[in-house]
Amino acid sequence: MISVRDLLIHDRLPANYYASDVYVRGDLEMGLLESRRGDRLLALPETLIQAIYSGLAKETGQASRLVLFNCGRWWGKNFFNRFRDEVSDYYETPLVDMQMADFLQALKQCWITYGLGQLSLDQTYHDRGFLIVETQHSPFARLATEAEVPSCFLEAGVLASVFSQLAGRDLHCVQTQCESLGAASNLFIIGLQKRLEVAEALVDKQLDHESILPRLFV
Repeated sequence: MISVRDLLIHDRLPANYYASDVYVRGDLEMGLLESRRGDRLLALPETLIQAIYSGLAKETGQASRLVLFNCGRWWGKNFFNRFRDEVSDYYETPLVDMQMADFLQALKQCWITYGLGQLSLDQTYHDRGFLIVETQHSPFARLATEAEVPSCFLEAGVLASVFSQLAGRDLHCVQTQCESLGAASNLFIIGLQKRLEVAEALVDKQLDHESILPRLFV
C-alpha cells in the first residue's frame, strides 16, 4: 500500500519500468536502439534466427542443441546482470530483498518487452527441488519449423542461467513441451542437472510433460 509519506517524499512512484513505449528508444537516423538507461539493444530479424537454426543443423547436427543451450547460458548471464542493475536501481532495493511478486512482475514485463513472449512461474514443486516456467508466443519456437523434439534450447539456456544466479548455485533447465510441436505453450523444468537427466532422456523418447513430471519424484 502507498502511504501519504511516500507521495510527499518520493518524486515518482514505481510503475512498469519495462513498458515498451518508454523502455525502448530508437534513433532512426543512426539506426540505433537503446534502453531507457542508455544501454544498446539489438533487434534480431526472423531471417537471422532461421539462418542460425539451419546453419547450426547443417554444421553440427544434433550438437546444435548444446551449442544453442550454451549460447543461451552466456546470454542469460548478461541478461540477468542488466535486469538486476535496472530493477535494483529503479526500485531502490537490491534484487535479493525484493518481494517475490514485484520481482516476477518485473521479469514478466521484461520478457514481453524484449520480444520473447509471455512468461509465468509455477512454484508448486519448489519444495521438491523443481520450478516450472511456462512461456507463450516464443519467436524461437515459432521459427523452429522442422522440430522433432522441444526446440527452445536457447531459451532453456537463458532460464538456466537466470535462475542459477538467483539461487546462487548451478541449475539446469529441460524443456518438456513446445509450441513448435503444436502445444499451446512452452514448458521448462528447472532443477539440479543430475535430477533432470531422466527428464532429458524422456524428452528424447517424445514423452509429454504430464508423463515426465511424476517420474522426477520417484
